[in-house]
Amino acid sequence: MGQEFELKYRCTAEAFEAVCRDYSGFTPIEMETSYYDTFDGKLHNLRWMLRRRMENGRSICTLKTPGKNDLRGEWETECGNIMTAIPALCRDGAPMELMALAVSGLVEVCGAKLVRQALTLEIPGGTVELALDKGVFLGGGREAPLLEIEVELKSGSREATECFAREFAVRYGLEPETRSKAQRAMILAAGGQI
Repeated sequence: MGQEFELKYRCTAEAFEAVCRDYSGFTPIEMETSYYDTFDGKLHNLRWMLRRRMENGRSICTLKTPGKNDLRGEWETECGNIMTAIPALCRDGAPMELMALAVSGLVEVCGAKLVRQALTLEIPGGTVELALDKGVFLGGGREAPLLEIEVELKSGSREATECFAREFAVRYGLEPETRSKAQRAMILAAGGQI
């Protein structure tokens, strides 16, 4: 099982542009994400996130589950169809319960379209990925702007990542974002404001 630790931040357009000016070497990644659930919302109730994401034309299917201490379980497989991906995810260690939940079918609930500017940074005590995301959330026939910055631990210590992210957020006036993209897109799909 992979484990993911990342810190997300809301930002203004001005802060976003300032980060783009201050750092160089970003790699652009065009992303289109679809989030899935069972017809009766069982994945949502478990706080599981199942998605299919196109990344520069490459299809990646992912399951994320809650973990301890802000870590999340994460399994990925390259696959063009979410139903075909489920057995592969389970073979890779995702909870076998996913197979039983998906047997009656899945529905696309919401999504997002964005361009990510990604940059790997060496920091004292590790390596992080700085990801600048700009695009739109999609849900319920509506769109809402998406503008955020993520700091994700790639190697080293969680403490080093938290220290870097804290200083980075203060420098650019960023506000923590505690909700995932999937959560915000689902709020939009349900008719709410994000």
